[in-house]
This record gives sequence, structure tokens and C-alpha cells, in this order.
Amino acid sequence: MTITRKNVSLIMLLCLMTGVLTACKPVGVVKGIPVKTYKIPTEDLALIEKQSKKNTEEILQLTQTRQNSVFKETNGVPEYIIGPGDVLTLTYWMPYAPSLFTTGQQTQGSAEGFMQTTSTVTVRPDGKITYSFGDDIPVAGRTANEVREILLDRVKDYIKKPRLEVLVKEYKSKTALLFGRINSLQSSLGMTGPGKYPLKEKTSVLDLIITAGGPVTGVPQRSNLRTDANYGGNGDLRKVDLVRKGKKYTLNLYSALFGGDMSNNVILDNGDIITVPDEPTFARRVYVFGQVYSPGVFSLTDVNDLLTALSYTGGYTPLAVQKDIKIVREFNERKGKPLVLSVNLDDILKRGDMSQNIPLQDGDLVYVPRMLIGDINEFIANINPLMTFFTSTVPPAQVMQYWLKDPNKLKF
Repeated sequence: MTITRKNVSLIMLLCLMTGVLTACKPVGVVKGIPVKTYKIPTEDLALIEKQSKKNTEEILQLTQTRQNSVFKETNGVPEYIIGPGDVLTLTYWMPYAPSLFTTGQQTQGSAEGFMQTTSTVTVRPDGKITYSFGDDIPVAGRTANEVREILLDRVKDYIKKPRLEVLVKEYKSKTALLFGRINSLQSSLGMTGPGKYPLKEKTSVLDLIITAGGPVTGVPQRSNLRTDANYGGNGDLRKVDLVRKGKKYTLNLYSALFGGDMSNNVILDNGDIITVPDEPTFARRVYVFGQVYSPGVFSLTDVNDLLTALSYTGGYTPLAVQKDIKIVREFNERKGKPLVLSVNLDDILKRGDMSQNIPLQDGDLVYVPRMLIGDINEFIANINPLMTFFTSTVPPAQVMQYWLKDPNKLKF
């Protein structure tokens, strides 16, 4: 829609009011919030807090685990647990005796009259191995040291004071899937990037991401919202998804990488699925919709309070109800029962009440209605599909395409 001279004047007025009024009051000082604030029922809020606390505790436990299907700690040292498909090397040192050697073994003499004998075996689907000194030996579910003790016990009747080393040559029984914004690079170990990775030891989510090439970085952030919908951004370590046995966890690994806070750096288990989402166009964003001239998605860096948000959209239309602007906050965090703040723009522009110029947060929706919102619960129900779409990990260009199909689809 074309911005008229009246709208330009409005933008200038907003900017002027922001500059003049903040000069009379310390920048960033906001006393309280508007009294007309939607409050979640106490029982719902208690349930949300309980679920959030439980989820936080579960994640913390997963970061501190000392044993799972991949490894277990012995005397404080993590050891890999062998499983079907793993390839082992069994190396003996014994007195030279040619009759002991069979096909498939590699031998090497020593100056002291001992022979090094190495066998390579693959753990069968039934979890057992067979080699020259024994058949059907169960090894799955055991560490290399435990397998070593079993094999030593079996050869003591054949070899006096045997020396044996058991190593895992190829790790194939435990894997994790990694998807999302991961660098695809050529390295000495091959190509990195999204894919299936073997779990070789005690491995954290951040360990795997770094080993796989690290998150995509260096993609310039853009303020142009009408870019290609398929545009990919940087990897977002603040919202890494982990799916384990059908349950989803959202991890903040940014604080682990740059702040040393390991409370979200979960230790991986077999079958885990990790997704590093992208920061589409910009990561921390604000949505401004309703009766404004240029609705859209904006970077929180550029749009950090209500007045700035309205200025960026070219101002409100003649149909806007200035006394009942809504800011919808924490939609996902509160499980679809967000905090809704009511703002009277007239109080800001006519009475200089800058306490209503609310600082915005990542994910906020600023909604300028065309009618008074009498029932806040009806309003939430009406915008629920829109908020669900907005808060999914889709590029802003797709958000705009969705909205522009029918900008009047909302009741208010």
C-alpha cells in the first residue's frame, strides 16, 4: 500500500516523540507494564512452570549421565560398549609356535622369541564372535577391557601368561543422525555435514556438531523480508532440537560454546536425532501485523520497542484502534497460552506515558486491531493459527507469503 503524506508525518511524529520524551527520561528505564494485561489462570501457569522445571531437570540429568547404551564409566573413565556390527582387533603376544597360527591371522616375530598375532573379527547380529581360540563368545554389551578378560580366561589353557590387547577397529553399532545447518566441508576424514555419525565414545551434542563441521556461520543477516523463501541462514545453536525415543528436547548450546554453561550439552545415546535449525534472514525477530501499512517480520536489533516497530511499518492505518494495541509474548514457552500486553498508544503520543513504550523481546507479535478486543481469550484463539505458523522455523519470506494470501483473515 502506498504511504501517504499523512503517514510520513505520522512516522516523523513517532520518531520526534521517541527522541524528545526519552531525553526527559533515562533511556531504557521502564516502570512496570500496562495494567491491562492478560493473566494466565493460576492453575495453567502452575502447570506450565511445573512442566518447564521438569524438562529442565531432565535435560540436566542427560548432561550428567555416566552410562547409557554407548558407554559406561569405569573408575571415572568412559569406555565404549561393544555391539553387533562392530569390528574388533585381537592382538596376542605369545612364544613362537607356528602350529597355533591359522588363516586370517597376521603374525610378526620379535627379537625375544615372541610372536605378535592379530585377528580381526566382526561382532555378529547375535552379539558373539568366533576366532581361532574360541567359538560363539558373547561380547555385545561389554567393554573392550571386559572382552579382554573373557578371552584371556579362554586361552590360559593354551598359552602361558598370555598378553592380549582388544581394540575396536570400526564403530558401527551405535549412531546418531544430524540434520540442519551444518557445514559441508572436505577434510582428511572425508566430507562433513548432515548425516549419520557413529558414536565412538562418550559424546555430547556439541562434540558431534563440531566434529561434523560445525554450524553454518558467516551468512550475512538481511533486513529485506521479501527474499527467496528457500534462503538458508546461519545455524542457530540457541534452539537445537534433540529427539530421543520419541521425546523432543530443545537445547541452548550457544551458552555452552561461548559461555561455558554445559547444562544443555546432552550426552548422546544410540538413535538420537539432532537438528540444528537455521536463523532465517535473522534469528531474533519481531512480528508486526494488523492495521499497519507494511506488516512484516523485523530484526529485534532494529525493532526493540513498540514505537520503533510501528515506525518501521510506516505507521497505522485509519482503521487502527490505537487504544488497544496488543503485544503477544512467549507463545511457545507458555504452550499456546501467551502473555498478552495491552498498550494505549494515545497515552504515549498525547500524554507522554513512555512506560507504555514496551521493550520488545524475541518472538513478540505486535498486533494493531481494527476493533476493540473485548474477550482476550477469543483474541488468542483467533490468532492461534497465525502464531503457530510464525513461531515455526520458517524463513520470513514464507511468513510474508502466508500473510499476504489474506491479510484480513483475522477477526480483529
